[in-house]
Amino acid sequence: MKNTKTIFLLVALLCVSLFAAGIRVAAFSPNPGDYFTYYEVENLGNGTGTYAGYIEHTVVNGTERINGVSGDVVSANYSYSYTWSNSSGSTESGTQSGSYTFSSTSFLYINGTDDQTGYVNPTVWFAMPNSTPVGGTFFALDTRMTVESRNYSYYLPTEKEVVDTIFAQGNSTYLRNDEYGEFNAAYTWNEYFDPTTGYVVGYSYVEHDTNSSGTGFGYTDDLYVTSSSYPLSVFSPSTGPVSTNPSIRLGQYSGYIAGLVVVIIIIAIIAYALSRRRKKLPEHATQQIPPRENPPPPGPPPSIDLTPKEQPPVQQIVIKEVAKVRCSFCGAMMDSTATVCPRCGAPRT
Repeated sequence: MKNTKTIFLLVALLCVSLFAAGIRVAAFSPNPGDYFTYYEVENLGNGTGTYAGYIEHTVVNGTERINGVSGDVVSANYSYSYTWSNSSGSTESGTQSGSYTFSSTSFLYINGTDDQTGYVNPTVWFAMPNSTPVGGTFFALDTRMTVESRNYSYYLPTEKEVVDTIFAQGNSTYLRNDEYGEFNAAYTWNEYFDPTTGYVVGYSYVEHDTNSSGTGFGYTDDLYVTSSSYPLSVFSPSTGPVSTNPSIRLGQYSGYIAGLVVVIIIIAIIAYALSRRRKKLPEHATQQIPPRENPPPPGPPPSIDLTPKEQPPVQQIVIKEVAKVRCSFCGAMMDSTATVCPRCGAPRT
């Protein structure tokens, strides 16, 4: 019984190990043709001092697309269009596009960026290692992000539905020194990723800038995906996450499938071995006698003959008793049939 419990405990541990391995296999794995389009809105306002009453508004429509994968080097291109306006009546619009490469393991930009400026050795902002557990960290651009939830319900305006996401948050400060002036900036960046692929679903960025003279402003940047090659899981209160796209890549789940097949095979082998095991005497028995390998078949019962058999005649032995008498001459005892005394030889009288 103890052996059986031990075997099933090992099987359980193996299942957990294979499941964990399946999660690792299902980590971020870009493929040529992966893409997403996004809608982004940037606002500057809530100013104080010289920025009191001043507003800026920017709308961006962009695309990020994977062109090729060679080892862990991913080649991609970006493009976007924008319109900008401010409360002074100025407007501007334009487009931008280009190519770049990044690493699918470190997530660092390798050659070029998708128009990211002001950063030193940044990582991509639109993807994460989706096997990161709750409490684990990774970088987006130059911000350390911490995974707060792996099943966060995020409202996606394009779907008008709540989708299942990984929620990560980063908080930091930096010194702004650009056309806006010199400010101490503090920000919070909430970002949401697809649990299956690791690609972005949306984000919300809030920054507050201040300086010693009392001048400051607030800046927000909100982005969400408008279309994608990867399916998003719409969250239903009754059924849980449901894919918005039936064309889920099998490769994303190959680790789970392989692990499940191995577990099934191992369980089948153990079940067969247990079914073939010979039963043993209870462990508390004082003596264990191994069973005979090939016990002989039982023979026929012995026959019983009830027919009377002829018995041999019984031999009778007759013991003859002889009377004793005394010799009249010497007084010795002698048989009554004797004619002379065996002692003195005198004739019997």
